[in-house]
Amino acid sequence: MPAPPLDRRLWLLYAIILVDIIAGAAIGPVMPEFVRGLPEPQLWLLVGMGIFLGVQLFSAPLLGRLSDGYGRRPIFIVSAVGTLLANVLLLPVRAGLYFVNRASDGVTNGMYAAARSAITDISTPERLFKNLGLEGAIISLGFVLGPMAAGILLSTLHVPPAQQAAYVVRLAVVLAVLNIGLSLLLRETHQHRNGVRGSELVAELGRSVNPLTLWTRLQVKDASNPGVRRIVLTQVALTLSTGYYVYFVPYMSLGELHMDARTISYFFMFFGALSIVLNYGFYTYLADRINQRRAIVLLALLGTPVLAGYGLTGSSREAFVVLVVFDCLTLSLIQGLLEGLLARRTTEADRGEIFGLNQAFQGLASFGSTLVCGLLSVLDLRLPWAWFALCLALVAVLAWRNK
Repeated sequence: MPAPPLDRRLWLLYAIILVDIIAGAAIGPVMPEFVRGLPEPQLWLLVGMGIFLGVQLFSAPLLGRLSDGYGRRPIFIVSAVGTLLANVLLLPVRAGLYFVNRASDGVTNGMYAAARSAITDISTPERLFKNLGLEGAIISLGFVLGPMAAGILLSTLHVPPAQQAAYVVRLAVVLAVLNIGLSLLLRETHQHRNGVRGSELVAELGRSVNPLTLWTRLQVKDASNPGVRRIVLTQVALTLSTGYYVYFVPYMSLGELHMDARTISYFFMFFGALSIVLNYGFYTYLADRINQRRAIVLLALLGTPVLAGYGLTGSSREAFVVLVVFDCLTLSLIQGLLEGLLARRTTEADRGEIFGLNQAFQGLASFGSTLVCGLLSVLDLRLPWAWFALCLALVAVLAWRNK
């Protein structure tokens, strides 16, 4: 019997995610320019990223709950407008506005709880892993096209180094405007909406900023959806390890590799392109045919020495690129598997809330990992890689125990 055709809304969701990632990834290579004049610039760059990720502690559960009450579409529209305003703040290349941008853009980045909920809403059971896995490939594509677009812009217009950051930010502003249009075109995916009272929103916000309350809510969800807590904890450990995505830029620009913005753009193009191909093949042909838990354990174990190896490459760009290949073959494949396992344990009534709680814990983990990474980088730029490797080893342990 032929499989049912894909819902057209899925492609629009992918487009919204892609454009959002492109805008963020395009800015990434020029971020060091905002803090270069500060003492210990690598620390301040990581503090900014920590703020961006940490505010999702409250924004992700809040936006997830709102998407359950009012639908996914309004969340996409509000988030797109918020991203536009956050990018406009970067037009004057100043350190103070960089930190304001990180906070405001982090709030709207909580919309990924709604995005994953929307994908799950319109996915049939047999396509759930594939569709969420393709979301990971779309994110990787964004990390390719973002630096690519920035690199083409800077090369074509022959922009002098002092003005490169401003030009790339203008590109991100244009992309944010495009995403507002795409969000307006999206038809709602969540049909059973019952609204959210103002008092409920205040209570939700109060619960979201308290990690202990978040933990209690997660336990409640685990009682009705067994296995949710263990998967979320495994994703927390994975998020602690994937803090290296944020660390790539300061490590490559300020460490022994001494890469400039253009070279960093080329690096992310290679990393993203390879990740797209491998993610697409893995989630299209393998993810549904294997034991996902055991695959997570194996991929985490194989990826642990890869993360440790990044800190041992010294000034060798060739060794760094070789490790990227093994990275894409191992730990880069884990996220989609965990999201698929979590999606299977949600219901239509609480899908946005569970994905929101998951993203909140990931935001908390990202903030903590960035803080540890920043402190270690002050001592030695190579030390954070040992931290990332230990956290990935913890992923293997938690996944093995999740029987």
